[in-house]
Amino acid sequence: MYSIIYGSLSRQHRALQLLHDLLEEEYHELLDRKLDAVVALEFSIQELIRQLAVEKAFVIKGLNGVRAAEYAGMLPEDQGQAVLQTLASIDAGEQDVARQASRNSQLSLALLDQSSRTLNELTRQAVPPQATTYGRRGGMRVRQHPQAALISGRL
Repeated sequence: MYSIIYGSLSRQHRALQLLHDLLEEEYHELLDRKLDAVVALEFSIQELIRQLAVEKAFVIKGLNGVRAAEYAGMLPEDQGQAVLQTLASIDAGEQDVARQASRNSQLSLALLDQSSRTLNELTRQAVPPQATTYGRRGGMRVRQHPQAALISGRL
């Protein structure tokens, strides 16, 4: 049982290292604004997260509700230490991944905000100032004349 649980924990540790590397690569691709590369990385990241969840569920099921740290206490000292060290490295890896994911999220939201502002400004410049911009005689009028029809000579 030890080898199965320890093997799963080791796979989780290596998967978290890979996930951190993928997130760093995604960050650099976001900086370079390479959309296709970001999308491809995102699919890989999502699949890796799915596999991590399967591994975690496997360990939980294998331990029958016993916490992994408690399980390590039941093992001989050398095996228990190996499990505890792996659990500590998994925890550190999860924290590193969470920090990197937060950086990626902040960068992508900043890029979205920047793109939205640019699009709004370009739209504001391209759209005519009013819906009644074009007059009956053709040509562009910036404003309608607020005068009454009699004063302007029209009946």
